[in-house]
Amino acid sequence: TWIMLHKPAGVLSATEDGRGATVLDLLPPELRRRGLFPVGRLDKDTEGLLLLTNEGGLAHDILSPKHHVDKVYYARTAGCLTEEDCRAFAAGMTLGGGLECLPAGLEILSAGPEGSEGLVTLREGKFHQVKRMLAACGKPVTYLKRLSMGPLRLDEALAPGAFRPLTVGEIHTLLDICGLNPST
Repeated sequence: TWIMLHKPAGVLSATEDGRGATVLDLLPPELRRRGLFPVGRLDKDTEGLLLLTNEGGLAHDILSPKHHVDKVYYARTAGCLTEEDCRAFAAGMTLGGGLECLPAGLEILSAGPEGSEGLVTLREGKFHQVKRMLAACGKPVTYLKRLSMGPLRLDEALAPGAFRPLTVGEIHTLLDICGLNPST
């Protein structure tokens, strides 16, 4: 079973938590009984594409950096994004505590002293990585939304909190990016 969820802000990417609502709380009981879990995580205050499944092997493959499944995020920041920030992302960054981040993409959509908008592309997903990389550039994130994982894009028809099953084609796309599709 594979589910595409538009995770809303304020909900935890977890199967259970004593401190607040989780993504599984958004599903009807018949789906919750299937042993679904999130494929990766989004911060509590981040929204966007989150996959849920009960197929652990493929979930692990999608998350594995060796498969280079790009994840694209839309970010709004305080402060003005610059070409220097784009170069810092492209070079890879070492954050506080020595956390090494692989080279990443930063595309500026709009930039101004009141704030900026951009697209961030990551091949890995370390703890609060987008926020930490932008903060290291002096541009703290004010809003963050994951738009895609590999070729799989968030269905724009899904409102925050809404979900739908993946189509057969979307599942084959996931198998393809992990080199697991027997028909290719």
